[in-house]
Amino acid sequence: MKNKIEDLLKEIEDFSANSREHVEEFRLKLLSKKGKVSELFDEFKTIAPELKKDVGQMLNQLKNKAQEKLDTLKEKYESTSDNGLGEIDLTLPAEKLQIGSRHPLSLVRNQLVEIFSKIGFTVSDGPEIEDDWHNFTALNTPADHPARDMQDTFYISENPDIVLRTQTSSVQVHIMENSKPPIRTISPGRVYRNEAISARAHCQFHQVEGLYIDKNVSFADLKQTLLYFSKEMFGENTEIRLRPSFFPFTEISAEMDISCPFCKGAGCNICKGAGWVEILGCGMVDPAVLDNCGIDSKQYSGFAFGMGVERITMLKYQVKDLRLFFENDVRFLKQFKSVI
Repeated sequence: MKNKIEDLLKEIEDFSANSREHVEEFRLKLLSKKGKVSELFDEFKTIAPELKKDVGQMLNQLKNKAQEKLDTLKEKYESTSDNGLGEIDLTLPAEKLQIGSRHPLSLVRNQLVEIFSKIGFTVSDGPEIEDDWHNFTALNTPADHPARDMQDTFYISENPDIVLRTQTSSVQVHIMENSKPPIRTISPGRVYRNEAISARAHCQFHQVEGLYIDKNVSFADLKQTLLYFSKEMFGENTEIRLRPSFFPFTEISAEMDISCPFCKGAGCNICKGAGWVEILGCGMVDPAVLDNCGIDSKQYSGFAFGMGVERITMLKYQVKDLRLFFENDVRFLKQFKSVI
């Protein structure tokens, strides 16, 4: 036992600390209830009586030495930490602050709002939890339409049907019910679809839908509005083409393509050699939708369009995987820090 005490005395004498944490480790190792000094005192109870006097003196000396060493170290490090600075070298330069950035989806959303605001469109917002009327029925979507299928829509309840909105067109219904023409608005927001998550699809994404209602609004007005938007977003040399399509809430309906912004129409892997990429759906508002919302379809006409913000962002910044927008990977997001 004497050898153990002598070894600990040498260890205490040779010990040096370089931080308060190191001092605390010293205390726990030697003077805590489970420390080495306490273990030796427990062992002291079992030694022969004739040895107790000498060993006891050595143990007391060990304990005092350990306590003195601890007090000295504490005084050294606690005296420099009263101002919270510790051993910080104040002559060193400060650490660089990390500059944050807006999310790429926010960047594109803001640009969309700015583009359409220049030609008189206001921004409207609405609830993300909708009833059947505003999400489906008022938009001329019949009861047997595939969009009502549980595989595509998140139903919160049935009878009455309450859903997570599948498009921001529901906001337009609120606007038409509570406003009188002329109406010129865009509705950006988050929407939900019951889809498997992949590089091209997600159960939630963002849309911007536009609506213009007034007297004598024509398809030519729609085309010129979308041509203006395309040139502002993708460059002055961008061309558009409209292809016939079907949507229950517009008649006539069309899908709009733009000339590929990467190959300028020559054909590449982005546009799959076609020279065109699809970016949105549009059309003239179906008269039934106007009547459903209390607007006289014989007096007024209008057009509507809708696009996915993720789709526009993927094209603008050449992002190939939709999931990157939702993973909060700093390595991906910091690439946009220069675009404030």
